[in-house]
Amino acid sequence: MESLKNIPEFFAGRSVLITGGTGFMGKVLVEKLLRSCSDIETIYLLIRPKKGQEVQERLQDLLNLPIFDEVRSRTGVLQKIVPIQGDITQPKLGMSSEDQNLVRSKVSVIFHAAATVKFDEALKKSVAMNMSATKYVIDLALNMSKLEALIHVSTAYCNCDRLENEEQVYPVSFAPEQILTAAQTLDSELLDVLTPKLLDGRPNTYTLTKALAEQIVNEKNGILPIAIIRPSIVTAAWKEPIPGWVDNMNGPTGIFVGACKGILRSLYCDRDCIADLIPVDTAINLCIAVAWYTAIYRPHKIIVYNCTTGTCNPIYWGDIEKWFHYYLYAYPSGDVFWYPDGSFKKHQIVHKLAVTLFQRYPAYLFDFFSLICGREPMMVRIQDKILKATSTLEFFTIRNFKFKNDNMMTLWKSMLAEDKNVFSFELNSLNWASYIETYVLGIRKYILKEDPKTIPLARKKIIRMYILHLVSQATVVTIFCWLLLRRSTSTREKLLGTVNICFKLMKKFKKFT
Repeated sequence: MESLKNIPEFFAGRSVLITGGTGFMGKVLVEKLLRSCSDIETIYLLIRPKKGQEVQERLQDLLNLPIFDEVRSRTGVLQKIVPIQGDITQPKLGMSSEDQNLVRSKVSVIFHAAATVKFDEALKKSVAMNMSATKYVIDLALNMSKLEALIHVSTAYCNCDRLENEEQVYPVSFAPEQILTAAQTLDSELLDVLTPKLLDGRPNTYTLTKALAEQIVNEKNGILPIAIIRPSIVTAAWKEPIPGWVDNMNGPTGIFVGACKGILRSLYCDRDCIADLIPVDTAINLCIAVAWYTAIYRPHKIIVYNCTTGTCNPIYWGDIEKWFHYYLYAYPSGDVFWYPDGSFKKHQIVHKLAVTLFQRYPAYLFDFFSLICGREPMMVRIQDKILKATSTLEFFTIRNFKFKNDNMMTLWKSMLAEDKNVFSFELNSLNWASYIETYVLGIRKYILKEDPKTIPLARKKIIRMYILHLVSQATVVTIFCWLLLRRSTSTREKLLGTVNICFKLMKKFKKFT
C-alpha cells in the first residue's frame, strides 16, 4: 500500500486523462495538477474541434488564459499536456485507434468532468453528453492496464426530487438503458413531447441525465476503482489560481451580471433558503484528493462525496442579496443600462408583477426609442434570454436542500498535513462576505472585462444613475397624481389634505428639534 505517499508524490510519473478539460472546472483542474503536482508525467486532454478551430488551437487558447500565467513561467511544464482529438458523444469517445491504445497503456487516473450543464438542453443532446459519454468512458476504463482511479464529476442536485440527500446513489424510476435506447431510436420531436413525463419530479433534463449517469457508474461498483463527486453550485475561485476568477455566466454569475447592469430587477427566491455555493478551487482540490485516496486505499465500493457547504458553513440567499447589493455599489460596472436596484421576491405574483413593470415594459420602451433613433432594438431580446435563464433556476432558489457531506469531512481528516495545506477543501474558514466581494470583483474583471482602474469613474456614474433613477420615480408618481387630480375632485381634495397634514407635522417636528 502506498499510504505514506502524499498527493504530489502519488501523481509523480503517472498520467491522467481529463474529459471536460476546456470547461470551467476542467481548466482549474488542469492548472492545479500542473502547478501542484509538477512531476506528473502527462495530462491527456480530450478535445473536440469546435467553431472552425482545430484541437491544437483550442489548447493554445486554453493555455493563454491568465490562470496559466504561473505555470507558463516554468520551463517544460506546459509540454506535459497532450491534446487528444475526440468527441464524448461518440463510441470510444471518438478517439483514433492509436490514441485509444496510448491511453489504455499509459493512464492511471481518469477525471470525467465533461457534461452539458444547460438546464434546458433537449433530452437527446443531454443524454448523449451526460449518459452516453459516461458509458464510453467506463468502456475505455475497463481495458486500461494501469487504472487506479476514475473520478466521475456529478452534481449535488441530481437527486433534487429529494430535499435531503445523503452520500449514496439513489434509484431512478427508469433504467439508464431505457433512456439511452429512447434517445437513440426516437426522433427529437417525439422525445421532447415525452420529456415532461420522463423527468419524474425533476425540473430539467440536466438533473435527470446526471442521476442516470450515476446509475451507469454504479453498475461497475466493485469492478472499477470509481468515486463520485457531487459539487453543488460551482462559483468563482476562492483562493487559487486567481481569487475571484470565473469564466462563464452559469448560475449565480449570470444573475449578478444582469443585476449589476440594471436589467435584472427581480428574482423569484426565498431569502431563508440555503444557497449552496462551492468555490471552484475547493471542488477541484477535493477531486484531486479523492483520486489519491481511491488509488491509495482502494475502497471496496464506490464512495460518493457531496461537495457542499450547506451543512458546515451555510450561506442563505438573503445573505447573497445583501452582500451583492453592497459590493455592486462599491464596485459598480462602468456600463450600466439603469441603476441596479433589483431584489429577491418570495411570492411569485409579486415577482411577476415586478418583472412586468420594471423589466418588460422598460425593455419595450427602450426598443421603441432605439427604433426612432435608427438603432437596432435589443432590450426585449435580452430580457427574453434573462427571463428564460432565471426561470430555470427558480426550482432551486425557492427550496431548501440539505446535503450531508460526511465522506468529504472524513477524507479531510485522513489527509497528510502537507496535503491539507496544498489541496485544501476545508470550508469552515470561508468568510462569505469577503468571498462575495472577491466574486464581484472577479465578475467585473473576467466576465465584464472592466479594468479595476475604472472603478472610481464607475462610482461617479452610478451616482448620476441613482439621481436619474430617483427623478424618474418622482416623475412617474407626479404623473399618476396629476391624472388622479384631473379625474376626481374628491381625490384631489384628499391628496391636498394629506399634503397639508404632512406640512403641519413637519412644522411641529421642527419645534421639538
